Amino acid sequence: MTPEPTHHRRIVSFVRREGRLTPAQQRALDTLYPRWGISPGEDMLDLDAVFGRRAPRILEIGIGNGEALIELACRHPENDYLGIEVHRPGVGRVLNRIEEEGLGNVRVICDDAVEVLAKRIPNDSLDRVLLFFPDPWHKKKHHKRRIVNPVFAQLVRLKLRPGGCLHMATDWQDYAEHMMDVMSRAEGFENVAGEGEFVVRPASRPLTKFEQRGHQLGHAVWDMIFEKVS
Repeated sequence: MTPEPTHHRRIVSFVRREGRLTPAQQRALDTLYPRWGISPGEDMLDLDAVFGRRAPRILEIGIGNGEALIELACRHPENDYLGIEVHRPGVGRVLNRIEEEGLGNVRVICDDAVEVLAKRIPNDSLDRVLLFFPDPWHKKKHHKRRIVNPVFAQLVRLKLRPGGCLHMATDWQDYAEHMMDVMSRAEGFENVAGEGEFVVRPASRPLTKFEQRGHQLGHAVWDMIFEKVS
């Protein structure tokens, strides 16, 4: 007998551990997502049509509760911001903030960021990709789940315009060293701070409540910015 084909599930960088949605978050998903959200799918996005204009485009992967995304969009109405988050409570909270602030330059997708990057974001369409405080998967047996890996680096490279940047930040030293190693080896990228160097947190990256609490506890944060050079 011919053996049945084996299907291997792709290793993902997240686990769906979301708690119960609040009534406000559920209302936002029901009523605001059709306006400010992008439905999951596999069709390539026309970002000019999505935002109704042509502008610099910044993608944040793993927006959490949207604190950084909303602050950036408020600071820079001249830019368009696309946030990807797999957990619905965070998306619901962001949708409510978009409505409260009257922001027209933010869209969100509730889906797997790697899948969205691969299938829905056009090549050479992004000016910046932001990855702030991703899950460090600190146990060695879980390191394979870390989103920053050579495949991810080249996927981001495809989506960035020439001169576009990948900005990452983490408060786990081991993950910071891992990110630095992966990106230093990645073809087509250059460390803007110099080989092997981290940058001081630029003013362009909002200081979140999460990070402020970390500073109070003495936690360090490592920022790195890599530019697409080819």
